[in-house]
Parts: sequence; structure tokens; C-alpha cells
Amino acid sequence: MFDRRVTVVVGPYGSGKSEIALNGALALARTDGGRVALLDLDLVKPFLRARSARERLRDRGVEVVAPTGDNAFADLPILLPQVRGLLRDPGVRVVADVGGDEAGSRVLGSLADALPETDSDLLLVLNFRRPFVETVEQAVAMGRGIEAASRRRLTGVVSNTHLKQETTPEVVREGYELAVRAATRLGVPVVAVAADEALAARLDPGEFPQPIFSLKGFLRLPFEEGLSVRTTGPLFVLN
Repeated sequence: MFDRRVTVVVGPYGSGKSEIALNGALALARTDGGRVALLDLDLVKPFLRARSARERLRDRGVEVVAPTGDNAFADLPILLPQVRGLLRDPGVRVVADVGGDEAGSRVLGSLADALPETDSDLLLVLNFRRPFVETVEQAVAMGRGIEAASRRRLTGVVSNTHLKQETTPEVVREGYELAVRAATRLGVPVVAVAADEALAARLDPGEFPQPIFSLKGFLRLPFEEGLSVRTTGPLFVLN
């Protein structure tokens, strides 16, 4: 599902989109052999951002583009100037983690001129065990809102229904069935079924026409990393 040069991963809070983006970038670094950049464009929520795994990603060949220093976990709309250059550079494989919902996806609208028209994917991650996206109708409304805010059409859905450590194969199957129904109404395919690596090993690949994307957990909350969280400041910061 990371076949095109630029893959943008979107989804509501708690869907697991950041973990999927991170694992996708790592997979590209292992197999592609070229330069790989992970753009942390989650500008809305201060928790579980890909930037919290910056050093571990760098050591594995992934360049993380995100604010640093005091602004690393600021709940501020910080868009770094090098983002456009990377999106336009044909020599770089890019994975972009875009925040939350319609509000978070507006950053894509501001980058519409830099996204390659024919060599990018916009993937919606769905977890039907999270509030506000518990039904097919809510998922479709979320997807349409993201499309309107980002000024881009979705190209696929990733089924990632989970309950953290309490996830069972039955939970994954139920979420997949809902994801198929939502994707059909959105007019796009389900491109993968994501699951934690331990659970993925228990799933029967024959149950799903799509590949199972095994996730290794990397993300930590800021207080687990010994970082402070800044929640005040100017309305806009340009690093």
C-alpha cells in the first residue's frame, strides 16, 4: 500500500494512522534503497505523533521532518518550509502522517500545489472501536469531510480496528467488514488490514483478499519519553 512515491495517511484520532505511517516509512527504508522521509503533519493533537520516535527512525534510515526543541510537541499549526521541497523531489519516497479529522486535513489543502497528481495516495485509516467512527455512516462522513478539507480524493482505506492489547481476531474481522462497506460507499478499495505484529501472526491470510500489514509498536506518549508538552503560544509558528 506504499507503492506510489508519496503516501499520505489520514484518519481520526485513535485510528492508528501514525503507527501505520511510521511502519510504512520503515518498510520503504528497508526495501527501497533510496532516500525516505516521514513528514509529521499531525498539527492538531499533541500526543502519539511520529516525531516522538525521531531518533529510532533516523537510525533505521528514515528522515523525520517535524518541529524540534520547544515546539516538538506544541499543539500549534507548525508547517516546516522543507515539506514542499520533499513532496516535489522525485528522488525521495515520502510518507506523510496527517492529523486527525477534517480540521487536521486542512494542511493538505495548503499543500495541494506540491502533491504529485499521479504519484500519490491518500489513505484513510479506520478503527471502528473509537468514538465518533463507530458506524459505516460516521466513517463515510469522516472520509468525505477529509476530502473536502484536503481538496484531494481518497484512494484507499486501511482497516485497523483494534482495542490495543485487548484486540482479538474477531475484532479485526468485524472491523474489516465495516471497512469494506465504508470503502464501497466512498468509492475506493480496502488496500490492507493492519494489526499489531503479535496479532497479525494469529490471523489467517486466507480470510482477507488484501495483505495483512504487521505493525511494530514504536510510539510513546510525550511523558513516557520524558518530554514536556507545550499547549500555549502564538497562533502560527514557522520554524
